[in-house]
Amino acid sequence: MKTTRIGIIGDYNPEYPLHLATDDSIRHAAQALGQPIEFEWLATDLPHDYCGYRGLWCSPGSPYRSLEGALEGIRYARENGVPFLGTCGGFQHAVLEFSRNVMGVADAAHAEYDPQATTAVVHRLTCSLVGRDGEVQFKGGYRAAHYYGDERRVETYRCSFGMNPTYQEAIETAGLIITGRDADGEARIIELPSHPFI
Repeated sequence: MKTTRIGIIGDYNPEYPLHLATDDSIRHAAQALGQPIEFEWLATDLPHDYCGYRGLWCSPGSPYRSLEGALEGIRYARENGVPFLGTCGGFQHAVLEFSRNVMGVADAAHAEYDPQATTAVVHRLTCSLVGRDGEVQFKGGYRAAHYYGDERRVETYRCSFGMNPTYQEAIETAGLIITGRDADGEARIIELPSHPFI
């Protein structure tokens, strides 16, 4: 049986619980699928050949050592049809990459790196969600609803930053669809329907 290789974009820290959880998630997936999966952490401040991976996951743990390095991996996945998952910081950086490279907003910024940015498509949340549970409602007809097999699910959040509501309409119009929202209507899951994620 052929081994599937997964690249994890992020700066691995063995003392960070979410990085250990990332490792465990892949091991559990391999066991559930009965499929050997090999994974490798890809430090954001080093060059990588992404073509050897069947999937890329941009992990929690921002700010990354290299913002541009993280965006490079995300862009590779988007442009080359490589299955991609971005959780927490990875979600935020996927929004930033799309804003810059698809929408052409050259000064699109992430407030964690630039708190004074005038075009912060990712901004600091008024109330941090770190350690809080909240319900996510899925938009019907999209992958999140399909994979969860439900209309809603309670999840534990780990983020202090999120998609800036000011830019949500423009981002969706450009093709990055919000398919999961919290009780306040804030974006919690995004999908690119044109991307052949399988």
